[in-house]
Amino acid sequence: MANTTVGPDEATRLRNKVVDELCADGTISSPEVEAVMRKVPRHEFTPGTSLNKAYDTYTAVITKTDEQGVQLSSVSAPQIQAMMLEQAQVRPGMRVLEIGSGGLNAAYLAELVGGDGEVVTVDIDPVVTDRARRLLNEHGYGRVRVVTADAAEPIPDLGDADVVMVTAGAWDISPAWTAQLRQGGRLVVPLRMRGLTRSVAFIQVAGERGTHLESESARICGFVPMQGSTAHREELLLVNGTPEIGLRFDDGLPADPHRLDNAVTTPRHELWTGVTIGLQELLDTLQMALAISLPGFCTMAVDEDLDTGLVAPTNRRFALAAVEDDTFAYLVTRRTGDNKHVEYGVHALGPNAERFADTFADVLRDWKAHRRGGPSPLIRVHPADTPDDRITADRVIDKVHSRISLSWPSA
Repeated sequence: MANTTVGPDEATRLRNKVVDELCADGTISSPEVEAVMRKVPRHEFTPGTSLNKAYDTYTAVITKTDEQGVQLSSVSAPQIQAMMLEQAQVRPGMRVLEIGSGGLNAAYLAELVGGDGEVVTVDIDPVVTDRARRLLNEHGYGRVRVVTADAAEPIPDLGDADVVMVTAGAWDISPAWTAQLRQGGRLVVPLRMRGLTRSVAFIQVAGERGTHLESESARICGFVPMQGSTAHREELLLVNGTPEIGLRFDDGLPADPHRLDNAVTTPRHELWTGVTIGLQELLDTLQMALAISLPGFCTMAVDEDLDTGLVAPTNRRFALAAVEDDTFAYLVTRRTGDNKHVEYGVHALGPNAERFADTFADVLRDWKAHRRGGPSPLIRVHPADTPDDRITADRVIDKVHSRISLSWPSA
């Protein structure tokens, strides 16, 4: 092995240990995905990385950063790769387009489609594709076609794909992805909606209101953001014009952001809701409830070096927040007396802090009563020119190429 002095038996042991963990926690549910993850030597696609790091079940291996240390490319954690492979439901003989190349996932896909299938992996960065091509060739996957291109544009000579798998964080759905997807095909993409990323498995369906994508599943995840023409950065609003408190908006700033300039001059209002959860409970539906119900939903971060205590989020790097005119509020937690649960609270600052905190808390209580432990919202992707009367949803998010609707399933 090129990247370690530890014998191959140890690599096999660690690989099987990872797969055993993913089978036990339910991430892997099919024998096909289990088999390919036991077979393909993950460590051979992360050269220069220790075996223990390569086989960390829940941690990605970063393969490229820019001069500021921003992550540009990575080999996703085994848990994320297994999750998306299960969502993709790849079968022998299929044609698969992978967008975002690293080599390893393309090897998994090549095993799943077999000798009669086809895998095309695309990345905008020639350094990434050169690396992927070399690693795939070295380990017996030379039949995978590696393309250097902006995948927002159609891939020449591809034909209709049965599965399009995107392995970079996407803010929008490129029309090229759906144009290259056969009717009834499957698109799996880490899609960012109001600052929250979900790996969504979409099926392309045709209905009375036209062709659209409809979600089959959505799982919490995190990904290196996409580069190229579909790249999109969140917009940052500095509260009071100083870098201490930043609010990040995924789909544009509030209409008059300067109304928040004096919010921090008012006393902080604190409200505890009585809504508690277990320490290991998933927050998927809670996050989406806030994103759907609060028009000014955003996320908040506090500069640790400049923190004066004006706000006190539980996590200074990431707090769920919202803005309403001249007031903002954010979610906090505290341990309960049994030390096995946390209680949710709301902090708010601004002239209408008490009223807005109550609004925020009402969403939490409604989630507890109606959404907790239930299914995720149904996600549909419509073309950008789809009129309002053709979309039924609890929240519509307008992007450049698409209109994304979020709808809670009927009771």
